[in-house]
Amino acid sequence: MTPAARVAAAIGILDRWLVGAPLEAAYTAWAKASRFAGSGDRAAVRDLLYDAVRRKRSYAALGGAETGRGLMLGAVRAAGTAPEEVFTGTGHGPEALRTDEVTAGRTPLGAEALDLPDWLLPSFEVVYGPRTADVLEILRERAPVHLRINLRRLGRAEAVRRLGSEGIRAVPHPTVESAVEITEGTRRLARSALLTGGLAEPQDASSQAVVARLCREAPVRVLDYCAGAGGKALAFADLSEADIVAHDIAWRRMAPLEGRAARAGARVRKVAPEALAAEAPFDLVFCDAPCSGSGTWRRDPEAKWRLTPERLAELQAMQRTVVRAAAAHVGPGGRLAYATCSVLAEENEQLAGAAAELLPGWTEEDRLRLDPGPAGDGFFLVSFRAPR
Repeated sequence: MTPAARVAAAIGILDRWLVGAPLEAAYTAWAKASRFAGSGDRAAVRDLLYDAVRRKRSYAALGGAETGRGLMLGAVRAAGTAPEEVFTGTGHGPEALRTDEVTAGRTPLGAEALDLPDWLLPSFEVVYGPRTADVLEILRERAPVHLRINLRRLGRAEAVRRLGSEGIRAVPHPTVESAVEITEGTRRLARSALLTGGLAEPQDASSQAVVARLCREAPVRVLDYCAGAGGKALAFADLSEADIVAHDIAWRRMAPLEGRAARAGARVRKVAPEALAAEAPFDLVFCDAPCSGSGTWRRDPEAKWRLTPERLAELQAMQRTVVRAAAAHVGPGGRLAYATCSVLAEENEQLAGAAAELLPGWTEEDRLRLDPGPAGDGFFLVSFRAPR
């Protein structure tokens, strides 16, 4: 495929996304129907799509319309390429520019230039103040790719060497001992012997840092209360000798955990909601609570555009419910750790500030905020100690 043909493909996929199709599903449907597209073509089209979704507002302004064509016209202009070199109407490229498109488009302003909904900008300014634009610029870029090395089975230096032998360049993370960053060969990871053999798992370094921090006080029994697919439960199993119990109110979310644990040689038990009370008490209950995911919008840019004030309020209510419910499983003197992959104070500091109401008699012991950047995603952690 020519570069122009890739742009044309992205236009069609974006049009389907803009009317409600999930981006990955729309891309997969195109890839299945486009047998002529090689792996390099598919990867290039996917990159065009995710860049356009991360920068939807600014690209729409530059391109003059919030359509697939408008977004890609904006992308071409943002890259400094002359649109008439891409929108030629020849071959399999997009149709030639119309007269109105030549003059359409403008410089994006304010929250639009930062690719953020207007209503969210004050929330970011509360947290970041004069650094707001810098943080939002980071969220417009592609996220780094990190692996968690299963340190029980493989040293990090050896992991880097083995990845290199597979054509995958990795460098040790500067602050998280279990993490490496993939700098070349990302698309080879799915076939890497380290991943298929359970020696490594994809996991952002910030998530790894949170688990490592909680393991400094060696836990004996850990409940991962909102376990999902179990990535953090596996990290707890690697970094501690604790009995690890995984729970999620949506049982099906934990379906991959057994296979992942078997590959990693980790002992993690899944427990259904109705059986959880019989497992208590735990000396550490970890709640990776449902949240806006604003610290991970580089990876899941669709979530940025799905978030509304009403949905944020629903999440805040849910987070308080989760904290109260999880606290019931903490033993006397034990810890409750609340975490989100959000950067919003509404989901983080505001909840920590409500501890007297949510957890009467408990004391806050630790707090950690990680901002999105080269070292990882945005993350927040606060831990509370139960009364004895």
